[in-house]
Amino acid sequence: QVQLVESGGGLVQAGGSLRLSCVVSGTISRILAMGWYRQAPGKQRESVATMTTGSTNYADSVKGRFTISRDSAKNTVYLQMNSLKPEDTAVYYCNFEGQWPARVSYWGQGTQVTVSS
Repeated sequence: QVQLVESGGGLVQAGGSLRLSCVVSGTISRILAMGWYRQAPGKQRESVATMTTGSTNYADSVKGRFTISRDSAKNTVYLQMNSLKPEDTAVYYCNFEGQWPARVSYWGQGTQVTVSS
């Protein structure tokens, strides 16, 4: 079974930085995409940063501040978050999209990020 576990969230002052990690256990066959999403209380879950073969995409609100990366050897995906703003406050979720053979989505449990003014 595939499981994703996020970590690295916490409380930070505006302008500060955090690095989120997502460790994947198990094997995802034919990965189509991976990325980070977030959901604030009362808000819809939104895409923050995603990676597919040959492309990386960021939400306009985080461009220039967030960076998604991966370490295949460690089965880990990262989200480096700099210049954090109060509006970045949300639960952040790691996501992988696979094909086995039908398309399937994998989600972590989420990690809380709170940014104070």
